[in-house]
Amino acid sequence: MDFLKENLLEWSKKVAVEGGRHTLKYYKTSINIEYKSDDSPVTIADKETEALMRKMIMEKFPDHGILGEEHGRVNPESDIQWILDPIDGTLSFIHGVPLYTTLIGILVKGKPEIGIIYAPVLDELCDAAVGMGTRFNDVTCKVGNCENLEKATLLTTDIQDVFTHGFEKPYRKIMDKVRLNRSWGDAYGHMLVATDRADIMFDPVLNIWDAAPLLTIIEEAGGSFTDVKGRATIDGGSGYSCNKQLYPQIQTILKG
Repeated sequence: MDFLKENLLEWSKKVAVEGGRHTLKYYKTSINIEYKSDDSPVTIADKETEALMRKMIMEKFPDHGILGEEHGRVNPESDIQWILDPIDGTLSFIHGVPLYTTLIGILVKGKPEIGIIYAPVLDELCDAAVGMGTRFNDVTCKVGNCENLEKATLLTTDIQDVFTHGFEKPYRKIMDKVRLNRSWGDAYGHMLVATDRADIMFDPVLNIWDAAPLLTIIEEAGGSFTDVKGRATIDGGSGYSCNKQLYPQIQTILKG
């Protein structure tokens, strides 16, 4: 399994980088924007990038399963499942903001084993595999050691989204305590936590392709990633990242 995991990790990094770099073809250009049933935007860049990533995976591992945000599922019975989000942060992408990312999570027999976050404009790659640690541009990285909320930097993608989904009261309590509150969000915010550039990233709503790499990346970096109920899962519908010292403080507020 270690050889397989190393092979999967190396290929997933290549797929993420190739996919992410393809998005640059459309970055800061005038492209048509469509809207899905949930009113979220999608572009030709999303669709083409996922198609490219799928092609690379199927050429290398034709028996593996794939679930992507834009093109659905293939080989659902396979023990190894690739979960893809070609552009996480499409709103940032279409506004020419460089904080969008390309995401890959790999599940082996239902368990998250590999996570990749690649920011193509910034050329920042965060990768992790269970038992192998987390790396940022090939250098081992860890979450920070902030011990109390009063010194913490808190991130979220969209504060209005936090309020809309019923977290206004606990989030305001956290926000009132922290040193700094910013919206460097989407998966890039979680990468900032994994690389000790922020302390907390809070997401009130996450699809499985948004969360697929996050559990592995954050845990292998020494931190905690759970949904708002405290479950370490990628399909809880929400999620937040932080270090282990801050986790019980945040969880107490959320439960209260």
